[in-house]
Amino acid sequence: MNAKKAAKIFKAFCDENRIRIIQLLQTGEKCGCNLLEDIQVSQPTLSHHMKILCDAEIVKSRKEGKWTHYSLSEEGMLQAIRYLQMLTSSENEDSEQPCSQDTCSCR
Repeated sequence: MNAKKAAKIFKAFCDENRIRIIQLLQTGEKCGCNLLEDIQVSQPTLSHHMKILCDAEIVKSRKEGKWTHYSLSEEGMLQAIRYLQMLTSSENEDSEQPCSQDTCSCR
């Protein structure tokens, strides 16, 4: 697993405004202007949140004239689920071996 990629993905979920954006996008594609009204933040703040979500590939964007439309990325969401499963799976943990050093305090 790529730790940098995992950190980028989980950073996207670590803000209540970004969670709200994800919830709003669950019903389908939204124009940035509609998201701006719904979450009631400034335009630069929305742009910051959307950059984090797009960089993490959780959200995808498309331009239509001067407007940007956003939608959830199915593949990005599946990738986030896979990373979470890998991080929380006991199968991926190294089997605990007792230390061989006499001075170790873990015994």
